[in-house]
Amino acid sequence: MLVVGLTGGIASGKSTVSGLLKTKHHIPIIDADVIAREVLEPGTSCHKAVVAHFGSSILLPSSDRIDRTALGSLIFKSPTDRAFLNSVTHPAVRREMLRQLIKYWLKGKRMVVLDVPLLIEAKLDRFVGEVVVVYVDEDVQLERLMKREPIPPNKPLTLEQAKDRIQSQLPLKEKISKADHILDNSTTPSSLSTSVDALVVTLLEKSGKFPSWRLCWIFPPLGLWLACWRVGRKWMNARNREAKL
Repeated sequence: MLVVGLTGGIASGKSTVSGLLKTKHHIPIIDADVIAREVLEPGTSCHKAVVAHFGSSILLPSSDRIDRTALGSLIFKSPTDRAFLNSVTHPAVRREMLRQLIKYWLKGKRMVVLDVPLLIEAKLDRFVGEVVVVYVDEDVQLERLMKREPIPPNKPLTLEQAKDRIQSQLPLKEKISKADHILDNSTTPSSLSTSVDALVVTLLEKSGKFPSWRLCWIFPPLGLWLACWRVGRKWMNARNREAKL
């Protein structure tokens, strides 16, 4: 099973690409954002730890649910608070991602996509077969983020908040340097859709012909060996890139 890592900056169009892969090409998607929301549901250990650290001011009025805008205003300004939140949520998110990966492998899926905003920042790019980065011009990125429907609806982002969120992530130009495939989303939706179609053809070729990928599923040691080989290759490539910096 080919594991593809999909990433990009905030408001780059990564979710649009993920949607096309899922609805148009029927490729399983493991969405880290969805999982991150689930692990912060009221009653979970992550929810309790986060509320204990940040206080009740991050909760929605008359609710135990976390106000993502209020929480975002804190963590995008403070690297320390952001590191704390990541230390609480990332292990839970990774466990659930692994569980879903195993589920799709047991189902004999040929390919699965990990939709992870911080794929490269968390160094998860070393553990996937192919890295896809959705790119957009910085000015367009800021404009799209400001036009997003706010959550909750009555709390739109200010210009300062939008810039804080963009700057909290690795610059897109740096993400591109670690990409195997780049999707430019600076133009039109139809152009992006065409690029996604071409990407899927390439990824299916890389996942192997029917006999080979099915054989890896039927004979797990072979699949495990190929997975280890891919991870090892990624790790060595990453080390070589870092050595050149």
